[in-house]
Amino acid sequence: MTKLWGGRFTKETDKLVEEYTASINFDKQLVYEDIEGSLAHVTMLADKEIISAEERDQIIRGLVTIREKVAAGKVDYSVANEDIHMNIERMLIDEIGPVGGKLHTGRSRNDQVATDFHLYVRKQTKIMIKHLENVQRAIISQAKDNMDTIMPGYTHLQRAQPILFAHHLLAYFWMFQRDKQRLEDSLKRVNWSPLGAGALAGTTFPINREQTAEMLQFDQVYPNSLDAVSDRDFAVEFLSVCSIIMTHLSRLSEELITWSSQEFQFIELDDAFCTGSSIMPQKKEP
Repeated sequence: MTKLWGGRFTKETDKLVEEYTASINFDKQLVYEDIEGSLAHVTMLADKEIISAEERDQIIRGLVTIREKVAAGKVDYSVANEDIHMNIERMLIDEIGPVGGKLHTGRSRNDQVATDFHLYVRKQTKIMIKHLENVQRAIISQAKDNMDTIMPGYTHLQRAQPILFAHHLLAYFWMFQRDKQRLEDSLKRVNWSPLGAGALAGTTFPINREQTAEMLQFDQVYPNSLDAVSDRDFAVEFLSVCSIIMTHLSRLSEELITWSSQEFQFIELDDAFCTGSSIMPQKKEP
């Protein structure tokens, strides 16, 4: 198969090299973001008269068809096409013909993947915020049901002072509240558009970066093209916040495990959330 980047090459890529350099097995998760970015990009190209309105309409129809096929599970990804960007471009050309190749006018895979990644992290950040809010609602519900339940408060696993069970639970509400605030604050750095930065130094086509940023609901464009295509600290920040969330969840889980033990017997977890032992049938393990 001729590569979309293979203009100067005279030999086929070795299969081992194809498998080693391909990222499609994991970056296919960016498929919807890649299509979303492409729809904005092709609309801008037509508005700037870099491509015709007819070409725009053909490409949009093709992208929408591909998106529908993805949703229906009717798409097969190819290692030979390396990544999600080239897979979609190849599908588009197969769908509508050579005009599909014009989609990539004025952009590089560098600013394309950076755009996909920003869209993906933004979506996952908002999903994570909703999950935290669901956990907080569950905590509040349990706290309301236990306003008069007194329990021992511990330090170093030694009984220290009496406290309300509701008070203990609400400590986790506030941990998750800070986690939620961290995620919300991180969106300020996630919601920047790298689209139009090209490989590293922009493009000579008269594109409109502000238009695509607005269409993709980004707050602003990166002022520097090198920074735009190389920045991944927004993703590191997201992972950092996730690690704090996981620490809080681990702490809560460990308390539930301790409280459900024979030594404490404060709570009993529903059977649906427990397992057993193959050799010790008396055990109910959270």
